Amino acid sequence: MGLKIIYGRAGTGKSTFCINQIKKKINNSPTNKLILLVPEQFTFQTENKVLNAIGERYVLNAEVLSFKRLAHNVFNECGGATRTIMGDAGKSMLIFKVLEDLGDNMTVFKNASRQKGFIDIASKTITEFKKYNVNNEVLDLTINEIEDENLKMKMEELKDVFNEFNSRLHEGYVDEEDQLLLLNEKLDGCSLYDGAEIWIDEFSSFTPNQLSVIGKLLKRAKSVNITLSIDEVNSPKGESDLFVATKNTEKRLMNLIQEEGIAFNGYINLNEDIPYRFKENKELAHIERQLYAYPFKQYRGKNNSLRLYRANNNYDEIEFVAKDILRLVREKQYRFKDISVICRDVDNYEKVVSAIFAEYEIPYYIDKKIDIASNPLIVFINSAVDIISKNWTYESMFKYLKTGLIKEFRGVEGAGLIDELENYVLAYGIKGKKWMEEWVNYSSSILKEEEVLEENKQRLERLNDIRETIVTPLDEFNKQCKGKKTLKEFATILYEFLDSKLDIMDTIDKYVDYFKENDMAIEAKEYSEVRDIFIDVLEQAVDVLGNEVMDLNEFMKVLNIGLSQYEMGLIPVALDQVNIGDITRIKSRGTKALYIIGVNDGVLPSASKEEGILSDNDREILLEKGISLASDTRTKIFEEQFLVYTAFTIAEEYLVVTYPLADFEGKSQRPSIIVHRLKKILTNVKEESEGFKLVDDKYEKISAKIPTLNELMIAIRKNYDGADIEDYWKYVYDWYLREPKWKERIEYVKKGLEYTNLENNISKEKAKKLYEDNKNKISLSVSRLERYAQCPFAYYIQYGLKAKDRKIYEFTAPDLGSFMHEILDEFTNEIKEKDLKWSDLSKENCRNIINSLVDNQVKNNKSSILNSSKRYSYFTDRFKRILTKSVMVISEQMKRSDFEIYKNELAFGFSKDVNSIKLDLPSGESFYLNGRIDRVDKLNLDGETYLRIIDYKTGCKKFDLNKFYNGLQMQLLVYLDALINNSENIVENQAMPGAILYFRIDDPILKSKGDLTEEEIKSEVLKELKLEGLLLDDVKVVKAMDNTLEPGTHSLIIPANMKKAGDLGKNKALITMEQFELLRKYVNEKMIEICQNMIEGKIDIEPCKENKNIVCDYCNYSHICQFDSSLEDNRYKVIPKKKDEDIWKSINEKVGGEVNGD
Repeated sequence: MGLKIIYGRAGTGKSTFCINQIKKKINNSPTNKLILLVPEQFTFQTENKVLNAIGERYVLNAEVLSFKRLAHNVFNECGGATRTIMGDAGKSMLIFKVLEDLGDNMTVFKNASRQKGFIDIASKTITEFKKYNVNNEVLDLTINEIEDENLKMKMEELKDVFNEFNSRLHEGYVDEEDQLLLLNEKLDGCSLYDGAEIWIDEFSSFTPNQLSVIGKLLKRAKSVNITLSIDEVNSPKGESDLFVATKNTEKRLMNLIQEEGIAFNGYINLNEDIPYRFKENKELAHIERQLYAYPFKQYRGKNNSLRLYRANNNYDEIEFVAKDILRLVREKQYRFKDISVICRDVDNYEKVVSAIFAEYEIPYYIDKKIDIASNPLIVFINSAVDIISKNWTYESMFKYLKTGLIKEFRGVEGAGLIDELENYVLAYGIKGKKWMEEWVNYSSSILKEEEVLEENKQRLERLNDIRETIVTPLDEFNKQCKGKKTLKEFATILYEFLDSKLDIMDTIDKYVDYFKENDMAIEAKEYSEVRDIFIDVLEQAVDVLGNEVMDLNEFMKVLNIGLSQYEMGLIPVALDQVNIGDITRIKSRGTKALYIIGVNDGVLPSASKEEGILSDNDREILLEKGISLASDTRTKIFEEQFLVYTAFTIAEEYLVVTYPLADFEGKSQRPSIIVHRLKKILTNVKEESEGFKLVDDKYEKISAKIPTLNELMIAIRKNYDGADIEDYWKYVYDWYLREPKWKERIEYVKKGLEYTNLENNISKEKAKKLYEDNKNKISLSVSRLERYAQCPFAYYIQYGLKAKDRKIYEFTAPDLGSFMHEILDEFTNEIKEKDLKWSDLSKENCRNIINSLVDNQVKNNKSSILNSSKRYSYFTDRFKRILTKSVMVISEQMKRSDFEIYKNELAFGFSKDVNSIKLDLPSGESFYLNGRIDRVDKLNLDGETYLRIIDYKTGCKKFDLNKFYNGLQMQLLVYLDALINNSENIVENQAMPGAILYFRIDDPILKSKGDLTEEEIKSEVLKELKLEGLLLDDVKVVKAMDNTLEPGTHSLIIPANMKKAGDLGKNKALITMEQFELLRKYVNEKMIEICQNMIEGKIDIEPCKENKNIVCDYCNYSHICQFDSSLEDNRYKVIPKKKDEDIWKSINEKVGGEVNGD
């Protein structure tokens, strides 16, 4: 019986010494009970090392334990196993309930207790109290002595939480910290480890409870040997001493054996001038000695063991590491298991490491815990509850369905059903009670042929069957979860919903079997373990809070708090793989090469900050009163320093330190002080970067297959551009061509180098098939012609291939336009039926008729989005105001005009009155142009009939002669031409053009420096909503459009003014009859030109660009054409800015005539 301390600095071989002693003991006396006690996180690594040292034959003679495993063994042998250990889940759930019940009685923590994260902080504080033997009696005594009122109140409320937590622990339960107290009790009467020889390794400190267990073991064991990382014993220690923590541990151990009367069997000093680990490596030995030495010594010898790498970013950093690892394996014959990669925050690096190491075919294991919140089972449970508690939203429903756990929707076919369902739900805004109702709307085409209607009917039947399959169990689950129940009742309902109603547990078993059959060990473990975790948390919740009454939301809070405490550890799937982890979890286990990544300022060493309920000042006061707790921030700084020291002394042969200049978000970063320190203590170390590398690796770019292929493509590109490349790329290229798996791929990638997004024209035959309708006619609208003029390729995708965006249940700009047009048309019909004149309408008339029309429109279309929410009800009211204002303005315009409204929504191509515009192409084909004119006004003057076209727009629009010339704004001229050509059928005599105008539907916001009178407001509104376009330059016709226009005034309703002399003022909106004729001729020729290009199959990727306006900015197909103006062959169709007179001249030249724009 007695204690022996084995000490030495890092790398002196303390762990190896322990294992060698165990091996020696086995050889001398195989029956001895030999124990190696290590921290929980190192048990797996240590077991492997012991197994390799002693062989499988003697594996039962030596046992590797943690304190947790030690307790388990003692409880099984000597009693105590019936006391169930409450895990972090049960503990957190219980603390949540305690805080909730105490909340109103607390002062200091009243608000904080309701905040996310406080439960973890409270749980850690309770754990800390128990670790350091702080009980209710100690708290009472201490609180009475505290003078600081704030701390006193804080400690009193902590005591209440602590006591309430302990009192609610059910009989038969202990939490993990109580486990060590129970272990202490059981060791008194337990002979399990009598006469055992024990080695305790890898600890830098012990909690009071752990020290107490060591004391009990010292009394029963034959010997206890403890390793400590110390430079020398019995030496004075300064506060900043690198080994201050372990020297404090040594002192506490010596105090323990003195108090317990246990013999001290002396020290074993493993320190040497050059530590055991670095016998063959002076540079690494020097780092171990001098990293934190003050003053330090410099090493001026040759450096072969340390590399410093400055990366541009994290991706560059990890790619460098991957290439260097492959170099070590290829040139130095390292095994992957000889190599480790460590950092301060493995979560930050996990994704980039996984991606790049997989690409470089480097087997790896990341030693970290995985959050289970994103596992399909947990997502499924939370989504199911969200569905019934959040009005069956789209987001929650499709999270639920896409987990793959509902058997009807598994596999490719099941995913297809979900996609079809999702399209429908998005298109029709399905949520809430709509899930309970039969779906009746379906429109995939504007055509109404029988086969289309029948196909839609079948789709609806299928979708309703899917809906029923989904809704039935959820609706039942919803009904069962109504109101308040005990937690146990909710737990039962949830489990039966998952298991009995949906067979989710059976589905998970099937997934696990599938993963195992396909060598997907990690996925199999995750699905299986998360299922077990969920059941365990549910059972703990029932055991701890089963009789508590709550509603569904409270139950889910408790459940998710429990689940949040679980992280799933992964088991290495192979032996030969690179070990990756946090510096707190990786120790030296034969690590020949070590990469320390992310060595940036504030990251490594990490910046310590005050955390938790008790501040550093609080801890200092408590220490004065006799309560010793965990380290304060100052102490943690030195603990971090020791952690860094330990990390930098892991490597046996080769150490690489890297840092990026920018983080994952692109923010700049500085190197750590450690980097500067390394440069000072090793004078010959040079910092490397992408453009400056010291290791001459001629074949660095030849690594794994994928990255080598990437490098090969770069080399080929350089070769294409005329640059010289290394000879070996020819052999690399030949290798890929010889490999069947890679031959097709390299040819495909090579084509990528020659790729251009320019499209070849399609044949005339294909163009006809694409654009013809079911009657073998090519019918189209003016807007389609304008679309082709904007970009032929976009037209081809939209109207040739008929690509469609996924329909979303929303009110878009086109929807608004259609809605406004329809109401205005109905308004005109209404006043016509009531025999009202526009000029007689009052404000009250306008408002009442508009309100009635809008209300009926919304009421009669129950599936309209305008019925879907209060938000859209607000929009409906706004639309009423806009339309009322618009019809009032139209009324005022008509009062001031001698023109009369002839017809609204006049269609050509869809009626007998106005035929389609037939365009006969030079190549012999014909196109038929159809359209609908919003409003046609008519004037009879001096025996002549004049027609005026009005186009309603919900946005601001003016006639642009340049856009017209380039085919981008032809609509009004096409409409005018159709009317004039068919005027004898419409107005019974040949008509002449009077005007083509846009009317903006709006309720404008007026800007004014002062208050306006009612008459001034009316004038300002008329000016804001003035008609815009082209007018016939005829004073009588213009005067007929605004009969209030007087000499020396500007019209409020049309773009015209009259000089004092009585003639019209110069205005580009005024054009002659001859100019109207020219425009009509030109628009026909432009349409024929566009149609000819279309039928010839021209589908150029040539988007229009006018000033800063680019068609691509509003195009839904840019991801298809991949237009890039930086590419040599990608060019915009630039619309040059021209003066109107130049454009008129060009039009004259194209269609003939002597008219100009003056």
